[in-house]
Amino acid sequence: MSLPQARVLRTEIPGPCSRELQQRRAATVASGVSSVLPVYVAEAAGGVLHDVDGNSLIDLGSGIAVTNVGNSAPEVVDPVRRQAGEFTHTCFMVTPYENYLQVCEELAALTPGDHDKRSALFNSGAEAVENAVKIARRATGRQAVVVFDHAYHGRTNLTMALTAKSVPYKHGFGPFAPEIYRVPMSYPARDARSGEQVAREAVERIDKQLGADSVAAVLIEPVQGEGGFIEPAPGFLPAISRWCTDNGVLFVADEIQTGFCRTGSWFACEHENVVPDLITTAKGIAGGLPLAAVTGRADIMDAMPPSSLGGTYGGNPLACAAALGAIRAMRERDLPAAARAIGDVAFPRLRALADGNDAIFDVRGRGAMIGVEFVKPGTTDPDPEVTARIAKTCHQQGVVVLTCGTYGNVIRLLPPLVIDHALLDEGLGVLESAIVEHTR
Repeated sequence: MSLPQARVLRTEIPGPCSRELQQRRAATVASGVSSVLPVYVAEAAGGVLHDVDGNSLIDLGSGIAVTNVGNSAPEVVDPVRRQAGEFTHTCFMVTPYENYLQVCEELAALTPGDHDKRSALFNSGAEAVENAVKIARRATGRQAVVVFDHAYHGRTNLTMALTAKSVPYKHGFGPFAPEIYRVPMSYPARDARSGEQVAREAVERIDKQLGADSVAAVLIEPVQGEGGFIEPAPGFLPAISRWCTDNGVLFVADEIQTGFCRTGSWFACEHENVVPDLITTAKGIAGGLPLAAVTGRADIMDAMPPSSLGGTYGGNPLACAAALGAIRAMRERDLPAAARAIGDVAFPRLRALADGNDAIFDVRGRGAMIGVEFVKPGTTDPDPEVTARIAKTCHQQGVVVLTCGTYGNVIRLLPPLVIDHALLDEGLGVLESAIVEHTR
């Protein structure tokens, strides 16, 4: 690593240089763009963020599941430098280039299912989701799209409609795109029913309110991200997938946060052998450069007419070079196994802490996608205030953690999959101390 993999606190967090930059920000950056922790980063590598004040913070967020291969991974940096020296842009829709094809070939090989596949590349997760909906509607000739409670799919007009949480993502930004319908999500911590039972309720509601022949697609995160790291009960995803197959509805897996080794498999659908018709990816695909994709069955993707998909920067050559390097690192370093190893360390510790602590409602997730849900003691009422205090204490102690959940009451951990074991241990220790301090 180019930076020592150690937590170092030379100033308070944020330090004086970061505070000075924050004052400059207030004069030029729109207030609607916020930051979890106003610490300005000068360098980052592996599992640490080195700020402008000389502090090194433990990164348990990975830029929201983006730097799965670590920050500044040489497998990403070196090919990007080479590509920048050759050309930075031509627009694939004008004059194409090989590394776009290579990324699509990798996606065909890596995503679930051994059927013939095609991909289209974009810039962001929301853009991928929006195009998946376009593709599903055009391919099926239907309009309705079914989504789930607690879902998060983006911030564009269409993806705001797909997203469940109002504040801060939707409130005051309507009207939203039509023909979006929401059904129950399996949430094992708050619903003791089996996955098959919740799936039955969901499809009964679709049949009653819409009729299957009106539905173009069912869109779902195999493990919900912003909604609270909710992993549905076993059987839920396969039951929904079977209903889709039986009714000519496309099953669309939003693997933007769960993909590229995060849950201990290349994709979270694989844990229950679910093969989606379309899969959207972004975040971890390119080690920090903006790239996203829709990958799907060839007959569906090839039903789109010429020039109906694309965008000026979609599949930019620098991002494609980064993706090929990141995928190589994931494969050669066996990052699915690394994610499982992170979970093997974190889950027992956090579940042991939860025993006898009635402020901790649930510890859940898969691999290196770990959530801790907090409630008011003696109740099941969400406690976003204590969650925020725990996160703030971690930040002050030089550990970057994130919050999520419909009610803002979940601490989420998304460490780089290459994080040093001693660094992970130290970061978890800071989190454990913060939880004890605020939930005594």
